Order: sequence, then structure tokens, then C-alpha cells
Amino acid sequence: MLEKTLLDRALRLIKVGSIRVTYWTGETITYGTGEEYAHLTIHKAKIVRALARNITLGFGEAYMNGDLDFEGDLAKIGKLATDNKRAMGSLMKLRPFFSRKLKTNDKKHQAKQIQHHYDLGNAFYKMWLDETMTYSCAYFKKPTDSLEQAQAQKLDHVLKKLQLKSGMTLLDIGSGWGQLLIKAAQDYGVTGHGITLSEEQFKLSTAKIKKLGLADKIKIELINYQDLAKRDMVFDRIVSVGMFEHVGRGNHSDYFRCVDKMLKPGGITVLHTITNQVDEASDPWIDKYIFPGGFLPSIGLVTRIYPQYEWQLLDYENLRLHYAMTLQEWRERYEGNKDKVVDLYGEKFYRMWNLYLAGSESGFRWGDLGLSQFVFSKGVNNDLPLTREHLYK
Repeated sequence: MLEKTLLDRALRLIKVGSIRVTYWTGETITYGTGEEYAHLTIHKAKIVRALARNITLGFGEAYMNGDLDFEGDLAKIGKLATDNKRAMGSLMKLRPFFSRKLKTNDKKHQAKQIQHHYDLGNAFYKMWLDETMTYSCAYFKKPTDSLEQAQAQKLDHVLKKLQLKSGMTLLDIGSGWGQLLIKAAQDYGVTGHGITLSEEQFKLSTAKIKKLGLADKIKIELINYQDLAKRDMVFDRIVSVGMFEHVGRGNHSDYFRCVDKMLKPGGITVLHTITNQVDEASDPWIDKYIFPGGFLPSIGLVTRIYPQYEWQLLDYENLRLHYAMTLQEWRERYEGNKDKVVDLYGEKFYRMWNLYLAGSESGFRWGDLGLSQFVFSKGVNNDLPLTREHLYK
């Protein structure tokens, strides 16, 4: 069979680690030597044609649909690809007959794109996030820290970078389920303003804030950051945690322009975002099923834009391994709730999100993904601390 011959030829290039493949014919072949990363069972020949058209989309859809089964740690597929770039490269060369237009990301589409991911239902996220519903990279001071500890530490770490003082105003762009603003109001005495495009996040965060008696200190709005910037509101501090990935390719200057307009001179803004090593097209499977319109910027993209607004880069930190650890925690909790997820959304959905969490963990642990925290001031501010001691007190 042509399909088996093509795949067999590519997989024989694997030199680091090994993978066991059971074909639709019943034949099982081990490729490579050493540690076995995975055992794949391919049920249909057509999967090879799908891989040839686009390897990530073909693999993702085959796994979701049950046309491909997997034994072992799903994240190790990414390690296998990273360790054997030549073999994976030969598969990628089979792609010329296939191209797919990614979803555009402009203002009129952004609310729908955000809701595709975040409005799956708060019950879904409660199954595997920590109790505060913090859906972004945690900060582990020790490998033994619980997810709850690490998420509390992340919020402290970000808030210390903002150098808040009582009475300041803080804007959180993409405020999620509200925990960062809650902590900022409780611990620092600031007045917070959060914005989101997710109706589910808006409802839950508003209810939490009201229950805690903080409605006079924190306001949450269901609004696009570009519309907020039109109101001529200004803030002492602006933070964005896990939202910049949704801005979309070609729109990053708009984000910086809006933040510049809303930030007081000398003010500080923290940008917490996933970054890629290079600027490249979004993964088609992620774009189609998980984050429509998303784009992972490179560090270089960010550093090319901020000088246009005469900002100063005060600090940069990459928490790459912290996000791998966070995703491992999330995935273990997610897999532990498999029956509940399947009952709510079905087996295909369960497989889709399991692959997403595993692939993301792999990207941070062995691949090209990083978690960048940039700290900027708007213009020169000579009244800031000379060292980083304030971050670790």
C-alpha cells in the first residue's frame, strides 16, 4: 500500500527514542531505538493521506475521531517530534497539495472567537482549574508546590511587578474569572477595572466580587479593549495576563496603541503572554478547534513594537518550565474527570481537549514555546526601585 510505504519511509528516520506503530493491516513495527515514547494504532489508511495534507490537523482530527489510538504519555509525541526534527520534517514535506486559510482576527470577530474557547461553561473549567479559576501559567517556587499554591504565588509575582500602592487604579485587560483584581483590591487597596469578552467569565467574576463585598472597588465590563480606549479613561497601572495571544496576527500595534492611550505617563504595564521562538502561522488544528483567530507572538515582535511608543522595558522573565508544570497539573485533573467531561460534551470533545493540554505541555517542556512576562513603563520613570528585591520580599 502506498500510504503505509510513505509513512514507513518517514518514520524510519527516527533516531532518538522509539515509537511503536500498529497499522490497519494488523502489522506492528517499532521505529527508532531506546525509550518507547508511544504506541500508536492507526485504524485507517486514509489517516496517512490526512497527515500528508497537514500533519498537525491530520493527527489531531484522527485522534479526536478515534481513527488513531494512543498508549503512553500523549505529551511525549511532541518530544518525539522535537528530538527527531529530520523525520518530522520529511512528513512536513508531503504538505504541498494542502493549504488552509486561518480564521481572520479583527474586531468584529473577536467576541465570537473568545466565546468559542471560554464560554464552554464554568462547570467545565471548575473540573480542572484551581479553586480560584486562574487560567494562566502558575509560578512554582518549588517542584512540590500544589497548583493552588503556585497560582497564588503567580498572582503575587505579577502584582509585585506592577509596584502597586494604595489608591492606585488598575486595568486588567482580559480579566478572566477576576482573581487578580480581587487580590489587588484586597492586598493593595487599589481600585480595579476588568474587561472581558467572555460572558461566562463576566457573570462568574461579577458574582464573586459582589459576594466578597468588593463591588465598590472593582468593576467588570463585557467590552473590547479597543472600545474602552475610546472613553479617554486613564489608569496608573495596566496588566494583561493570557490575553495577548488572542489579539491576532497584525493587530499587536493596536494593542500597544490602546494601552499607551490609557496608561498614565510614568505608569507601569505588565504583559504576560505565551511567546513563540519565531513569528509563524498559527497551527491549523489549534485555530480550527481550540483558539480561533489566535496567534503566538515572538519576543522579537514585542520588542520591535514597544519603542514606537517610547516605552521603557524594565524587566523580562521567561517562565517556560512553570507553564509546562501548570499544564501537567491541569491535564492530570482533566483526565481524572474524564467521565464527567464525556457526560457533558462527549468522547470526541474529551479527546480534543486532552490532546490540546498534552500538546501544550509538550510545547513548553520540549518545544519552542515560552511564557514571557514583560514589564514596561510609559516613558522614563526614575522613581522606581534600583533592584529586583521587591519581587522576592
